[in-house]
Amino acid sequence: MGLWITLIIVVFVVGSIFGVRVNPREKALGEMRDRARKMALYPRLLPAPEWTNIEKAAENRASMVAYYNVLLPQARLPLMRACVENGHFTVVHGAEKFKNYPVPLKGVYAIDMQANSIGVYWDEEADLHGTQLEQMKTFLMSLADV
Repeated sequence: MGLWITLIIVVFVVGSIFGVRVNPREKALGEMRDRARKMALYPRLLPAPEWTNIEKAAENRASMVAYYNVLLPQARLPLMRACVENGHFTVVHGAEKFKNYPVPLKGVYAIDMQANSIGVYWDEEADLHGTQLEQMKTFLMSLADV
């Protein structure tokens, strides 16, 4: 009987230890988001806007999507919303000069530009280690200069 009690206690303790262990995917996402913040790229998780055509999680609930943006305090950017299809912008609203503009990043769903902010709706799973964060910031800054 004492053996069974000891075995149950050991299983409970080992189960608790494994339950506390950090998921490697979540750890990589956290590190990538911290690195982005240090670069002045501000990540947030937002419900996917209707205009992005990102698949909903459920019929009545939008999916959460990563939105990385850059603030440009002195900028006066035009309102522009564009989805990415086949590596190029498809303008949904705003400046038509961005129509068919090439997007060199992988995992980008859409771009949102307004007043003094430009951001990208992005599938973080496409680059869990954040290898394209610097390229993303450069790309967003170049869009602001167009």
